[in-house]
Amino acid sequence: MDELETAAGMAAAVASGEVSPVELVQRSLSRVQLWQEPTNAFTQLLFGAGLEEAHRIEAQVVAGEAVGPLAGVPIAVKDLFDLAGSDTTGCSLAYVGNRAVADAPVVRRLKAAGAIVVGKTNMHELAAGATNLISACGPTANPWDLSRITGGSSGGSGAAVAAGLCAAALGTDTGGSVRIPASYCGVVGFKPSFGLVSTRGVVPLSWRLDHVGPLTRTVEDARILFEALRGFDPACPDSRRSHAGDPVAAPIDGLRLGVLRNFNDEPVEPAVAAAFADALRVFERLGGKIREIALSSYDSVGARRAALLRIEADAALIHADLYEQQPERFSPAIRGYLDYGARASAVQLARAERLIDIAAAELERAFDELDAILSPATPQPAFAFGADPPDNQNAFCLLANFAGAPAISLPMGKTEDGLPLGLQIMSAADCDGLALRLAEAYEKAAG
Repeated sequence: MDELETAAGMAAAVASGEVSPVELVQRSLSRVQLWQEPTNAFTQLLFGAGLEEAHRIEAQVVAGEAVGPLAGVPIAVKDLFDLAGSDTTGCSLAYVGNRAVADAPVVRRLKAAGAIVVGKTNMHELAAGATNLISACGPTANPWDLSRITGGSSGGSGAAVAAGLCAAALGTDTGGSVRIPASYCGVVGFKPSFGLVSTRGVVPLSWRLDHVGPLTRTVEDARILFEALRGFDPACPDSRRSHAGDPVAAPIDGLRLGVLRNFNDEPVEPAVAAAFADALRVFERLGGKIREIALSSYDSVGARRAALLRIEADAALIHADLYEQQPERFSPAIRGYLDYGARASAVQLARAERLIDIAAAELERAFDELDAILSPATPQPAFAFGADPPDNQNAFCLLANFAGAPAISLPMGKTEDGLPLGLQIMSAADCDGLALRLAEAYEKAAG
């Protein structure tokens, strides 16, 4: 890959004076002019402010001043993140005019590292879905095949990175919303451990399950963005410091890599199964020890129902005031979502929460025997507009949200039709560095 197609390569070239950040932002703009109409990846373009920031960073480099690890790198943020002076809409008509007065802390962190925000990206309305088909800004098309979806809810971020419109983008992940579009769009999507990246200044979907994470073109870029994003935020109720070791440089040889038998009953397209079998062989060649393991009481169908109920109830509370005042400003699909959540009984919610807690505890115990768990990221590649969405898009993603464990999706080949497929690597909570290390090793070995 051309070094100027990655965040790491761009930042190194800017720091050395080989390329101007102004050139990088202008190149991003020229690509957006070509690809925005067919993909609909962006909801707001911010190239005026981006060019101003690029000139400022360029002056720093010329003056010999130190610049950050993302200096001059064009990035985008999902339209759930507060960006001072811009609307935070969640791609819902209900929030048009919701002007942010300050940047979300994670946006501030990326800017402090030198990144340049060039726009906000399209998404499934209020992050309440995995397709990106429901959006007040219109659906998002997959750059690999414009007749197919991107997945969601961070679909605009996935499309923007896949098409090279920016080097990286922020997304949110409540049940796979970073990893699903990463899988469908052929990019890297990383969901860090719960609480290591602040969610303040980000419209929530479910406090219990929400995570913030980057979508990038390489695992190295995901690691660089994670290091810039992570940090304790005392004003964020869910923020915490990591207390576990983070074995970034751990060797692959001898690591215990698990495959969950619980996932065997999920319908998986043959191309995904074949690519995953190839991925396991790559890890075996690297010295990993593959073994099957089962979670004694985990049922993926029941888990999806429990997660949906928990998310719907949280969303109903989060948006209650505006929904009561102006329900017509929410799409029919989202109104049904919020209505169902509002009607959930205490007994139903307690049952759902108990199922989530049990699943999380079982996964944590599994990591007493394993260093990481491998699976496809999604059971299928991106499907066509007009097709019935499969009900198991997030079947392999939910466990990481339940347990707050880090999980990364990265490319593991393509179908015969050239559609990307995703591999998921999940490690124990606070072992983010291990998940990234395994992903980098696979990326290098598999090419």
